[in-house]
Amino acid sequence: MDPLRVCLIGTGRAGLVHAENLRSRLDRAELAALCDADRQSLDRAGRQLEVGTLLTDYRDAVRRQDVDAVVIATPTFLHCEMACEAAACRKHVFLEKPMALAVDECRRIGAAVEKAGVKLQIGFMRRFDQGFLQAKEILDSGELGRVMIIKSTGRGPGGPGPWMYDLKRSNGIIAEVNSHDIDSLNWFTGSPMTRVYAQSHNFKCPDAREQYPDFYDNFVASFRFAGGAMGVIDGTCPAHSGYDARVEILGTKGVLFLGSVAGPGVTWVTLDGTVTG
Repeated sequence: MDPLRVCLIGTGRAGLVHAENLRSRLDRAELAALCDADRQSLDRAGRQLEVGTLLTDYRDAVRRQDVDAVVIATPTFLHCEMACEAAACRKHVFLEKPMALAVDECRRIGAAVEKAGVKLQIGFMRRFDQGFLQAKEILDSGELGRVMIIKSTGRGPGGPGPWMYDLKRSNGIIAEVNSHDIDSLNWFTGSPMTRVYAQSHNFKCPDAREQYPDFYDNFVASFRFAGGAMGVIDGTCPAHSGYDARVEILGTKGVLFLGSVAGPGVTWVTLDGTVTG
């Protein structure tokens, strides 16, 4: 079977992670081309990844006959136009989260891939993480009973870049980092969020305060889910202590702890005091 020929659009930190995974973990995929408007970043990635086809315009990339799919790892404000153009050219799309800036843009992307009959996947990798999968299996088994309270912490060691300061171009860390937490809480509870209250503040990025007074690097939000559960998410970026993803789920029959600063392990405690994990 012929390999799936992929073009990476966006050669920043996240893009290079995807490129290395394509090369080392997917036997039926071939990293065929790279695309980035920043020529210096593009050339550096080409040398590092040993890819010869280098493009500076994403439109040229998605129109190539030797490209079957694209990985889009660019700033959020570019996602919609790139994903829609790729779909129109019959390319499958792996799109980094957040999907887009606004709901109407997400709907445009959905309509474009449906019309073209191509596949779309968003980069919510926690649904494939071993610890998160184990936690989901425990919840679905009914061993913890009904979810009452669910809490998620998401802290990133560094932001995508100064462009994130402008909330018209990124929606801030709740989109760039903590969209993972929102997705996983919806997934764990099996029901959508119906109510939210949030607070935010810029504690750590003084260089953004004057030009972007609405920018925030810390936030806390409380949620109510359609099924009745209550939830809390807290986020920080940059968190110089390192990457930190943890979840606590309190059910009517026990409590589950997922992850720690040291690793992604799962521990759950039942009503009789039995600790497993």
